[in-house]
Amino acid sequence: MAATDREDRLAALGAERVDHRFKGLPPDAEGLTVAELAAERRDLFTGGFTTPVLTLSAEAVEHNLALLETYAERHGLAFAPHGKTSMAPQLFARQIERGAWGITLAVPHQVRVARAFGIERIFLANELVDAVALRWIAGELARDEAFRFICYVDSVRGVELMDQALRGSARRVDVVVELAAGDGARTGVRTEAECAEVADAVAATSTLRLVGVAGYEGEVPSADPERVRAYLDRLVSLAADFDEAGRFSGAGVSEIVLSAGGSAWFDAVADVFASVPELSLPVLKLLRSGAYVSHDDGHYRKLTPFNRVPSEGALQPAFRLWAQVVSRPSPEQAFVNAGKRDAAYDLDLPEAQVVRDARTGEVRDAAGISVTGLSDQHGWLRTGPGVSLAVGDWVGMGLSHPCTAFDKWGLVPVVGADGLVADYLRTYF
Repeated sequence: MAATDREDRLAALGAERVDHRFKGLPPDAEGLTVAELAAERRDLFTGGFTTPVLTLSAEAVEHNLALLETYAERHGLAFAPHGKTSMAPQLFARQIERGAWGITLAVPHQVRVARAFGIERIFLANELVDAVALRWIAGELARDEAFRFICYVDSVRGVELMDQALRGSARRVDVVVELAAGDGARTGVRTEAECAEVADAVAATSTLRLVGVAGYEGEVPSADPERVRAYLDRLVSLAADFDEAGRFSGAGVSEIVLSAGGSAWFDAVADVFASVPELSLPVLKLLRSGAYVSHDDGHYRKLTPFNRVPSEGALQPAFRLWAQVVSRPSPEQAFVNAGKRDAAYDLDLPEAQVVRDARTGEVRDAAGISVTGLSDQHGWLRTGPGVSLAVGDWVGMGLSHPCTAFDKWGLVPVVGADGLVADYLRTYF
């Protein structure tokens, strides 16, 4: 897809009409295009937005995009951020503008979304044995010579299924052998001997091409720096052994792909990948962290590698979920109108951060207020002695785990430091 076509498709998002599909947006914006609403630069609090409403900080997103770009450059890493986090083509485009090699995805539907918006390089961090999806991938490869697609393999049977589905295809599908992070991990080959068997099965086909090895260090059992590095050392050794055995000598293989890197241990990936020995071909050291773009106020705030290496910089949490106090049944309890339908809750509950007084418009710290639980449409708040919180006030909450926050919102207002909404992020889940 030509660059102008990609730009046109992204621009077309602005032509979508605002209506009932998009929660939190101003009712009086019904019928406006997204671009028209963005041009109005409405104030989040006085511009007609209804609660609950999820927002992203424009400044935090820009900061995080820039930080990972420079981090990858500094450590000699290519970067394919995991798109499953946001499923937002506008962010995909900005990530690529910020130096990303391509986009990582997890399932065929996500690949279709990315291709619809012109993403030319896709790393599928998963096995793919669905015949219909594989034939569609083969069609995309035949239609677009610039399209590069790589996916995992972890079994001889999986290779056989892929081969059956792809026979007659114009181009081979590039694959990497996934090395499991341990017996308690998800997918992946458990032993190096089995990895060789899978690689041999790939070599026996006319439809697949082995281009590297990959894995996910976040699945290391009882992960700590020593265990994570030990697993990554195995991954590097597997690549070197495969290279020595000539397993990357297939037609057209010009580089060896070595990929790992979630959002919790990418410092270890950078350290270990820096010591990759010289191989017969250049090595594409591909980092896949995805949660960085929004960061969070819980899970990744605690686990981010930037806590261990503060000299590298710091990510900024970009999410804020605004909800309104709808009930104050006692001095110790209050309820807001946001719940499991609106907030990430699988790892940590939301964190009350600020309160906007409905009478004065003043925004103050939410000291003494905690979120103790979520129902489908309510957040349960506990308030300490003397805390001022009234029905009608807005409570701004930080969220934990971006992957289960983005998926609840189809159109997310992007708010500047001035409180004005000048952009809207479209998601596809």
